[in-house]
Amino acid sequence: MRHLLLAAALAVALPAVAQEDISKVNSSIRIEAGKAAGDLGTVNGGIRLGDGASAREVETVNGGIRLARGAKVETAETVNGGIELEETAIVERSVEAVNGGIELAPGAEAGGDVSNVNGSISVRGARVGGRIETVNGSVTITDGAKVLGGLKVEKPSGWSWGKSRPPRIVIGPDSEVAGELVFEREVELYVHASAKVGPISGATPVRYDGANPPN
Repeated sequence: MRHLLLAAALAVALPAVAQEDISKVNSSIRIEAGKAAGDLGTVNGGIRLGDGASAREVETVNGGIRLARGAKVETAETVNGGIELEETAIVERSVEAVNGGIELAPGAEAGGDVSNVNGSISVRGARVGGRIETVNGSVTITDGAKVLGGLKVEKPSGWSWGKSRPPRIVIGPDSEVAGELVFEREVELYVHASAKVGPISGATPVRYDGANPPN
């Protein structure tokens, strides 16, 4: 019995094997299906995780991030690139792109906020535990998607070179945005009759019944 207790104590005391951190310049990073890694960072290159792969913090400049089915990371951040979560992929905390689109496929999940400055955000049948935030991007939340922390479109800052079309915000069929929807700038807001939304400030929603909102 003493040997069994000692073995159990050693198993608890031994630290988990640290996963390898990978940092590159002018090169992409790829983690094969089912493999695990530590922090991933690259400049001038993309990052891709295969089916069921995992990593901790994932960051890139001038490159996109793609998580295949069942892949899992703690955070995903990029400057000048998009972020794509395929079906059942998970980002435990925040998803952030400065100049790039963000796409969550059905069954994907972001535990924290999903945000960008420029670029579209698409959440289709996925779950966002935090808030969706953008400045100039269009947002589509549809196909039964759930956003638990609300939605915010911020007022642009800095110089403005001409008037651009207002961001198009669509809350589609069977979808839900809990929390407040805050609009600090003009937007085109469409909310499906079957959707559920929290309090809205700064915009007047246009209700629609069909599969797609008016053009």
